Amino acid sequence: MHRFIISGPTGSGKTELAVAIAQQLPIEIISMDSRQVYKYMDIGTAKPDPYQLVSVKHHMIDIVEPSEYFNAFLYQKMAKEIEMDVVRRGKIPIYVGGTGLYIDALVKGFFEGVPRDENIRKELNQLNEQEPGILRKMLEEFDPQAASRIHFQDTKRTIRALEVYLKTGKRISELQSQQSRESNEDFTLVVINREREELYKRINSRVDKMIEYGLIDEVKELISKYGKSPEAFKTIGYQEIIDYLDGVYSIETAIHLIKRNTRHYARRQIIYLRRFKNAIWIDAAEDEAKEKIMKLIEEKYLIEQNI
Repeated sequence: MHRFIISGPTGSGKTELAVAIAQQLPIEIISMDSRQVYKYMDIGTAKPDPYQLVSVKHHMIDIVEPSEYFNAFLYQKMAKEIEMDVVRRGKIPIYVGGTGLYIDALVKGFFEGVPRDENIRKELNQLNEQEPGILRKMLEEFDPQAASRIHFQDTKRTIRALEVYLKTGKRISELQSQQSRESNEDFTLVVINREREELYKRINSRVDKMIEYGLIDEVKELISKYGKSPEAFKTIGYQEIIDYLDGVYSIETAIHLIKRNTRHYARRQIIYLRRFKNAIWIDAAEDEAKEKIMKLIEEKYLIEQNI
């Protein structure tokens, strides 16, 4: 089945474009955001607003509690079931989001060829406790490609990548690339981007609005329900506010760090998306951006499948 994916760095305007397209084409959006799957994490994950959710059907949003375990494998399984249902109902499923691991899950499948090694994992966890940040430095040295698509706060996936390297001497990115030769190549990837200065201004503005709309109270409420330990809270926007509430630094510093970390994350997303040689890059500021995407969708779905 052909998959149509709209991705791009955070703050580029992916959702706005997809919702606008939905006013003219019979599409339903399958969210491809690894944090919007969690309930109650609304402001800090920039979930679609109530109007957007009402105007076009969204899937894979608010499906698990923040305390529940969720990964790319579960995402792939659930998203593909939704995709089939959307098609059966005569609609067009469009994946929208910027989580690179979810894109990999959809178009490459999963690499599971190297078994877990609890001794290596134990040693890596101990090393991380003794010298916080060292695992990230190791990953950037041993497997820069994996580091470009694994969030710097994602300790679990960082350890897995290092585990594979230390156990086999091979980079997990190389092993995944080898596996991907037999994976699904029937997809269209549209990357929504903006001029770097404009993108960063949008990110900074969005962070200010998150604070204005009540991000601090949202984090307090989440802590009261789930404590501070859920993996879901190790997310830009939430971790910094938790540190602020713990007295680690001031609210001004927390806001500065959210903006900086989000800009850095956007840059990593762009680097990751450049790996897809056949991706179609579209500047969201172009007057014809929406029309270009609509034409691509029509070519892949309306014409080929006579929807």
